[in-house]
Amino acid sequence: MTETAPRPTLEAVAARAGVSRATVSRVVNGGDGVREPLVERVRRAVEELGYVPNQAARSLVTRRHDAVAVVVAEPETRVFADPFFALQLRGISKELTAHDNQLVLLLTEGRDDHARVGRYLAGGHVDGALVFSLHLDDPLPGLIQRAGVPTVFGGRPGWSDGTTDVVYVDSDNRGGARAAVRHLAGLGRGRVAHITGPLDQTSAADRLDGYRDVMGDADPGLVVPGDFTPGGGERAMRELLARCPDVDAVFAANDLTASGALRVLREHGRRVPEDVAVIGFDDMLPVAEQTDPPLTTVRQDIEQMGRLMARLLLRDLDPARTGAAPAGGVVLPTTLVRRASA
Repeated sequence: MTETAPRPTLEAVAARAGVSRATVSRVVNGGDGVREPLVERVRRAVEELGYVPNQAARSLVTRRHDAVAVVVAEPETRVFADPFFALQLRGISKELTAHDNQLVLLLTEGRDDHARVGRYLAGGHVDGALVFSLHLDDPLPGLIQRAGVPTVFGGRPGWSDGTTDVVYVDSDNRGGARAAVRHLAGLGRGRVAHITGPLDQTSAADRLDGYRDVMGDADPGLVVPGDFTPGGGERAMRELLARCPDVDAVFAANDLTASGALRVLREHGRRVPEDVAVIGFDDMLPVAEQTDPPLTTVRQDIEQMGRLMARLLLRDLDPARTGAAPAGGVVLPTTLVRRASA
């Protein structure tokens, strides 16, 4: 057996630096009132001894845990299969890591998980929460409000509880959808269909509104529900071809939906873009550049959305250091990226 060396203590750091234990505690926990030469001596002693602050003790002093909950209102099978979530989590992780904060990932498989997440947030384990992929009937906003933790939401909130100071980050879903459908109309396509996302999410509802902004009183049969998955895109495309065999363009609510639609069009001998032009939404490169043909799509900066969510939360938690966080929503622009499918 090997013996584990004892962890250096505050007292050991104080002795090495030649200062009091209270001075070391103030320096380690980010307190004020310590002269710069003493701060340098303490930091040098911390480095030489390899001292690691006890987080529980530090939290008692600072009232901070340096940990942020990331709550994704989707089952893990969806989260780990959809590159959208990987990109958003990467952006969040980069920003939190840059500010020495830990990411605590919480997923919701069902109603029991909502209560669990609510209890965890109310238990004081984290400083704040980043929440995304909410559905309209989701109880999480109410649970989070009762927990009283600072929160930034990903996506425009769709609930109505009288709250006006909700902070969120979103993309211009409606404007991006308009650009996509205008592009299809500009190609001379007269039967432009839309495969939606789940309409209990505001991003999908906004993209449907953008489609309708351009198409006006188009045949209602050209709008088919989807669920942001390749399988949903396949089912919707089959329904479209059966219902409207003369369809000559499809605006899909996201790239995964578009990838499923492309597979069905190929199965039915429809050439893309010659017979049917297809546009997606997201510009997730692992999907958009590998479809056959490569996908024309609306780009939203998913990773930047994650970084901005984390940045706004950190500002709320420490406005003196990072600047005050703006109230309300931040909506990032979208751009149409042209490839071979339209």
